[in-house]
Amino acid sequence: MYQRGVIPLLGLIVLTIPRWVMSLNVAVAQTPPNCQPPKSGEYLVLVRSPTPETQEKLRRALPPNTNSLVCRYLNETVTRTGTFTQLDNANSQVQSIRSLGLAAFVVRSPGTTPPQTSTAAEPQPLGAGYAVLVEYFNRPETAAQVQQFLGTDIGLTSYAQRPYLLALHTSDQNKAAETLKRLSDRGFYALLVNSRQVTLVRSRL
Repeated sequence: MYQRGVIPLLGLIVLTIPRWVMSLNVAVAQTPPNCQPPKSGEYLVLVRSPTPETQEKLRRALPPNTNSLVCRYLNETVTRTGTFTQLDNANSQVQSIRSLGLAAFVVRSPGTTPPQTSTAAEPQPLGAGYAVLVEYFNRPETAAQVQQFLGTDIGLTSYAQRPYLLALHTSDQNKAAETLKRLSDRGFYALLVNSRQVTLVRSRL
C-alpha cells in the first residue's frame, strides 16, 4: 500500500514533464534559421520583422501566393519575401513594403564591388566610443542617400569582417542612439556598436 501523498506527487511529476517538453519545443521553434544567401544574379527582399505582430502585419499586406520565410540575417529576425532576377522589381517591392512603415532592403549575390571611395588611407582602428553603421547591401547609392539624409560626411568601415557605411562616430551614447533611430525610421538598416570593434577603411566617400 502506497503511503499517503506518494501517488499525487507522482502524478504531478508526470504532468509537469510534458509541459516542460512542450515549453522547450516552443522555445526551439521560435528560433528561425539563418537566411540562405542569394545565388548569382539574384536579388532578395528582406524585411525587418522582430515580433510576431510585425510578421503578421507583413503577411496580411503581401499577395496570397507570396512564398515568405522568417529567418535570421546579421543577428536580426527578418522575413524573406521574394527572390528576383531584376533589381527594379526587387526595389519596387521594397518601396511598397516601406509604405507600410516597415524596414525593407534588397540583398544581392556576393562578389559585387563595394562603393568607390575618393580618399585613400590605411585601415585603422576607429577608437573608443560608439559607432552607428549602415548596411548598404552592395548598393553604392546608399552612401549618397545616407549622406544626404544626415547632412554629414560618410565613411567606410569593416565590422565583423563585413563592410559598412560609417554614419557616426561619437562618445555621446544618446547622440548615437538618436542617430540610430533616425536612420532606422527612415528605412536604413543601421546598427549601434562599440567603435573599438570597428576598423576605419575610409574616412570619407
